[in-house]
Amino acid sequence: MESIATINVDHLIGNQIGSSTIIRELARGGMSIIFVAFQRTLKRQIAVKILPKKLITSKTASLFQQEAESAAILYHPNIIPIYEVGETDDFLFFTMQLVAGDTLSHLIKKAGKNIIPSRRFLPVERSIKMMFQILDALGYAHNQGIVHRDIKPGNILLDSVSNRPVVTDFGIAKVLRNDDDSKPIIQGTPVYMAPEQIVNRDVDGRADIYASGVMFYQMLVERLPLPRLKSTIALLKLKVKSNESIFTHKPSELNPVLHPAMDDIIFKATQKDIDLRYQTGREFIKDLEFYLKNYVN
Repeated sequence: MESIATINVDHLIGNQIGSSTIIRELARGGMSIIFVAFQRTLKRQIAVKILPKKLITSKTASLFQQEAESAAILYHPNIIPIYEVGETDDFLFFTMQLVAGDTLSHLIKKAGKNIIPSRRFLPVERSIKMMFQILDALGYAHNQGIVHRDIKPGNILLDSVSNRPVVTDFGIAKVLRNDDDSKPIIQGTPVYMAPEQIVNRDVDGRADIYASGVMFYQMLVERLPLPRLKSTIALLKLKVKSNESIFTHKPSELNPVLHPAMDDIIFKATQKDIDLRYQTGREFIKDLEFYLKNYVN
């Protein structure tokens, strides 16, 4: 079965997509390919993301257009702006700002390889300040009626010029999850998915809060303390069925720099019961502000 990793797109180099000319391939995701392109109308380099139609059902085309157009109305310094949306015979595409820098996922992996054990996670102050911006961006989107649904380190770009985190891929997760009215396709990394998202397509901003909590935890420890399970399906089932936290240790047990107050923050963000979770990004930020002021030297 063909996958995004095996699709040959060499023939697209030099071709025009929308108002842009493809220059080179930049990266590949779970079901998409990103290119660097030159936008002729404004004479600038941008990014183009394509979703091959052979990897998704024809039904998603109109939904993709709908979701991408919704995301395009978002205007926030920590949300990547979308410029153009369209489709060809072979793929759906949208163009967006080209951000120079690595993903948060890359930064976390790089820290994890440090020869000094105490530096195998991101600095607490930097992580909290990064979360301020990410949660503010998500809160803004939620107020516009848009839920991301796929928050994870790989969807956070770190601008090497301004050092700001930039949230990418708004709306795309929903497109990739829809197959037909009875069979949802689960996309993304299960560990970040809120329990209600696994069983229900219609989620609200609190699903993003859950994913943000997991991502924040990952920034602060060398390795997420997850139970040893035989498969991804087992993790999904555990999330849905268990009323306890999926994490086997508290953050302060894994990072000696952390005050136990951080345990409460992360476990509240990742509560299974959505009513016990932070209800908004602003609530999450408020507790992080208190922690930064009182427990970070």
